[in-house]
Amino acid sequence: MRIGCRIILIYLLLILHFNTSKAQQYIPFAQHVFNAAQINPAYVGYKEMWFAQMGIRSQWTSINGAPRSGYASVDGILDPIGKRHGAGLQLAYDKIGVQSATSMFVSYALRLQIDDDDTQRLSLGIAGGATQYSLNGNDLVYIDENDPYIPRGMITTWRPDIRLGAFYYHPKFYIGFAVHDLFSRSDSREDFVYNQNSLEGLYRNTHAYIMTGAALNVSEGLIFRPSILIKDDLIGPTAFDINGMVIFDEKFWIGAAYRSRSRIFDREYDDLPLSKFTSYKSIGLLTQLYTSSKLRIGYSFEHSLNKIAGMNNGTHEISLGVSLGKSMNRFPMPKYF
Repeated sequence: MRIGCRIILIYLLLILHFNTSKAQQYIPFAQHVFNAAQINPAYVGYKEMWFAQMGIRSQWTSINGAPRSGYASVDGILDPIGKRHGAGLQLAYDKIGVQSATSMFVSYALRLQIDDDDTQRLSLGIAGGATQYSLNGNDLVYIDENDPYIPRGMITTWRPDIRLGAFYYHPKFYIGFAVHDLFSRSDSREDFVYNQNSLEGLYRNTHAYIMTGAALNVSEGLIFRPSILIKDDLIGPTAFDINGMVIFDEKFWIGAAYRSRSRIFDREYDDLPLSKFTSYKSIGLLTQLYTSSKLRIGYSFEHSLNKIAGMNNGTHEISLGVSLGKSMNRFPMPKYF
């Protein structure tokens, strides 16, 4: 137990050390409620079986150059008996206009047992990998072809990085914390900037995430699953997702989502445009269906609450999850998180 306390203390000191850097953008997947491993490396192994997932997201459909994103991941546990070691692989792709980012991270989680019944665990996770940032100048429309600030052809660069996370779960409750992109410390407040062959303005800077949720029994065969995801870039307004889902017979999930930004911390926002606050607001519908014990399908729709709401056909996201084996627990509990 004393060794476990030392591990936790060292881990928290690492998170606090790296969490002083700044941040920029991230991929706002709506179905993070079904795949927390993309956000928190400590989540890998939670299901105690090997599980593969993939998804695609089309944001603001019908607008040329709007964001298009996708991901694929697999995670599970390495030791079937003790279930102390989780591992996973996360791939993600994001394209906005002429720029894109492709990342690959390998995650590991140390899963510490809390109670004798093994219904509660505290996981400490780390992920290492790299992101390739690209800007395709061939897709730009030139006004002045001699402008030195306009790139020629495809420009790419690689950026190694790590992620840290902690995740505690109880059969009816969970809470987690994670930080991403600890080595990307650009001071730029612009979302994407190209400046004389430098792609520094495209780097994803440090983001901090807090996630929590619960599974509440309403009646037999009916469960209410609320959750909150808070995202902060240490520069601008804090973003948050609020979700509420109803689970019928552990097979069909349906619910609503609200996404916005707020001035939570005492920061200087005067030089940030109003769009930083309004462009993020949206409401949405989330659904998930387990067609069998091995396969799940998810779909979400988001409607923007800003000036471009009437200029696009909404945001659509589809995901697919496949169980690759049996649960390593002799008495498996439903995994609502």
